[in-house]
Amino acid sequence: MIDSHTHLDLCADGDVAMMADLVEAADAAGVRRMLTVGIDGASCRAALGAAETFPQVYAAIGRHPNEATGFDDTDLAELRALAGHERCLAIGETGLDFYREGAPQDDQERAFAAQIALAKELEKPLVIHTRAAAQRTIEMLRAEAGGLEVILHCFSIPEQLQQCLQEGWWISFAGNVTYASASDLAAAAEKVPDERLLVETDAPYLSPRPVRGKPNQPAFVTHTAAFLAQRRGVDVGELGALVDRNAARLFGW
Repeated sequence: MIDSHTHLDLCADGDVAMMADLVEAADAAGVRRMLTVGIDGASCRAALGAAETFPQVYAAIGRHPNEATGFDDTDLAELRALAGHERCLAIGETGLDFYREGAPQDDQERAFAAQIALAKELEKPLVIHTRAAAQRTIEMLRAEAGGLEVILHCFSIPEQLQQCLQEGWWISFAGNVTYASASDLAAAAEKVPDERLLVETDAPYLSPRPVRGKPNQPAFVTHTAAFLAQRRGVDVGELGALVDRNAARLFGW
């Protein structure tokens, strides 16, 4: 089993001992690899620190759209320097978020375009966050991300599923797919081809239904995987092996 998107530093408030406990718990649950994701300079450095410390952990380096205010060449240079680390396997999370007033749209789009270009430059997969911005996100990806491996993290746009699959993008489901209110997401999870499917926690957020109310952690990805397996009509071990193979092919870990 894998967790294709987590935030270990946020789960552990930056405490290395707590991170060690989370990694140990994940390993005990059968989660052998995880990608911990940066959203700004500090969290990107923390992600690389975790990846250096724990052999099961790799990093993604990016600037979240809500952290994109004033994004400029200095910010891009910082991302480029961090992303050159051997334990960095992806760029992101990046994208667009028009749900919150976290950053002006122009800044978000500038940061997004710069990170698409960086992923091309470094030949790394691109991890996408989109909220209340699906069509513009898809437009920019279509225009600028050709040839990249694109991961739609915490997939939340089931009405756009066929467009996304036609582009060859990866579809990653988080714990919210298990919620009773997310029947449209659960239905979409049945339709994703085996070769495009990933599973994640987005921890410490979006704890899956069996542990809802508790802070999420990488070990809990097994609950989401079990739900996906049930909806897809396969054994959970088969589902775990499938996403393990997919992540290995995508990230090369």
